[in-house]
Amino acid sequence: MIADGKLDQIVARLEFLEARLAKGAAVADLPALGREHAELKPVVAQIARLRALRRERAEAGRLRTDPEMRELADEEIARIDAALPEAARAVQLALLPKDAVDDRSAILEIRAGTGGEEAALFAADLARMYQRLAEARGWRWDVVEVAPTELGGYRELVAEVTGRGVFAALKYESGVHRVQRVPETESGGRIHTSAATVAVLPEPEEVEVDIPAQDIRIDTMRSSGAGGQHVNTTDSAVRITHLPTGIVVTSSEKSQHQNRARAMQVLRARLYDLERSRRDAARAADRKGQVGTGDRSERIRTYNFPQGRLTDHRIGLTLYRLDQVMQGDLGEVIEALAAADRAARLAELDA
Repeated sequence: MIADGKLDQIVARLEFLEARLAKGAAVADLPALGREHAELKPVVAQIARLRALRRERAEAGRLRTDPEMRELADEEIARIDAALPEAARAVQLALLPKDAVDDRSAILEIRAGTGGEEAALFAADLARMYQRLAEARGWRWDVVEVAPTELGGYRELVAEVTGRGVFAALKYESGVHRVQRVPETESGGRIHTSAATVAVLPEPEEVEVDIPAQDIRIDTMRSSGAGGQHVNTTDSAVRITHLPTGIVVTSSEKSQHQNRARAMQVLRARLYDLERSRRDAARAADRKGQVGTGDRSERIRTYNFPQGRLTDHRIGLTLYRLDQVMQGDLGEVIEALAAADRAARLAELDA
């Protein structure tokens, strides 16, 4: 149970923030104060609910001294005693540390794995699934780089997904996605298994990742579409190589200036993700109950088309509505993964 003194501090902090914002804080301070206020307000609401129940419990206890009110008081005490544990747990949930990058946009990378052309077709299916999710949630979807195949699959796709809370919703998608289905190219009707790898990287603020000019090499090249067709007449595509790590990023839209900006954004995201992974490695090793390991070689999900089944192996979730999921209806999966992660973190607090 969280000490009352700690709860008092949280309530006092919200009151202080509200006073600062009401008086008119310095413009430079407003974003940080606003974010902290938005984070603390739901926490204080849960604290208020818990304390209201405790006051009601105390009042019902006093009513028991009146013989005429005892029966009614006992009923009220039973109701409150049943509600108190859930209210206390809600406060604990609200106080769980939040990932500082949850509200940010993200870079989504999808790569075909084992399975040849069928894996590339599945990678394209995953890209369309995430694009439809983005459209449904009002996020912006911009393709940074795509390597198509002759049959309409993707060997690789990199997209920038822009909007509030993108990373929080997509961060559990990193890993190996496996598909079981009869490929269009299979004449014998046999079910094949192939895979694609997904990586979701939070977009860093520019000031968080410093990339000295001497650490990168920038090359320009001709852009091309599927199968090498539709070649632009100008050298618009940009390839940036980060020399210390060997990371290579390309962007091949029509504008060379836009390509350079987008490629740098992807490079920052990859370097930022690399640093986050290093920083979190020791802590993650201690989190036995976490949802997945963040390891992109981990098989996280199976899409079985003949059975219309999706199974998330990390939390044992199985849904028999694969068609809707592939249309971008991932809400139930996202919420189940987030709930499992919250439960795992609460269990660590109780341990």
